[in-house]
Amino acid sequence: MPFTGPAEDRLAIRELLETYADAVTRVDAEDWAATWAEDAEWSLPDYPELGTTRGRAAIKAMWIEAMKNYPGIMFEAWPGSIEVNGDTATMRSYTSEVYDQNGTTMRDRGVYEDTCVKIDGKWLFKSRSFRNIHRQHAPKGC
Repeated sequence: MPFTGPAEDRLAIRELLETYADAVTRVDAEDWAATWAEDAEWSLPDYPELGTTRGRAAIKAMWIEAMKNYPGIMFEAWPGSIEVNGDTATMRSYTSEVYDQNGTTMRDRGVYEDTCVKIDGKWLFKSRSFRNIHRQHAPKGC
């Protein structure tokens, strides 16, 4: 079953994902970092130059630097599954990104495997691991 557990928790986790996506599109480091637990881990195995980063402060610093490569980004995300078990949950989510890079419009699609935790009544990302599904490059204006 791809969606299990209390509906209110699943809604809160979906809103966590939407808050994350909104902050990426607005390139808002404070709002984006606030979606992570203090001891979180972010893994990007398809980007060996980035690897795995641990801790909210280090994740935020890495993201600020990485976002310089994604001007004009439009980032969307939606859940494929959310399974809640008490104060922990697993989620699989999909992403679609459009941005300009050196005169080329990039369209990337990917999947995250997430662990979320409920801390003081608020859901946060404990771990996220991203893999590419598809990358498309088109001349600007296409």
